[in-house]
Amino acid sequence: MTTQKPETAKAAEVAVGGGAANAAGATGLANVAGAPEFMPKIVAFCCYYCAYSAADLAGSLRLQYPPTIRVIEVPCSGKVDPVILLRAFEEGADGVYVAGCMEGDCHFLKGNFRAKKRVQAVKKILDQIGLGGQRLEMFNLSAAMGTRFAEIATDMTRRIEELGPSPIRPEALAARKAAAGAKEQGEVKTR
Repeated sequence: MTTQKPETAKAAEVAVGGGAANAAGATGLANVAGAPEFMPKIVAFCCYYCAYSAADLAGSLRLQYPPTIRVIEVPCSGKVDPVILLRAFEEGADGVYVAGCMEGDCHFLKGNFRAKKRVQAVKKILDQIGLGGQRLEMFNLSAAMGTRFAEIATDMTRRIEELGPSPIRPEALAARKAAAGAKEQGEVKTR
């Protein structure tokens, strides 16, 4: 499991560009035997006290989960700003989730409730801009839920695989620009 501490607002950008999936050899859209295979990039913002400990426990128990998850440790899920969630998508994440303490057990009293409200607000924004709110989720975990962390990672990966690559993923944007350029070239030649 590759983790990175969010010391700057660029933590999401770093996580999308690197992390466990890249270390495992995945580079996003790979061409295997002529057929494109989609390897999602998913960023998980995990609170230090519970969700990150659950991720650590999953690793200690050697539980298998997809290498598509990039874990970013945060002091509290309530510190995950909506701008950071949107930035993760802007930098190429196909999916994002915030994992905090169990409701009522936040070490910072109400941080996980703040995170839940923020995630709901960003989901609405994602729906409005056409990206899809189902690409973002909030989960509550205790430090002893390593198995549940692995299940969430697997479930989120399946969900994002069904949705396909983010339409604002850099590779998708480059492909759309190339297609638009080719179409424009075709229109110029036919005139």
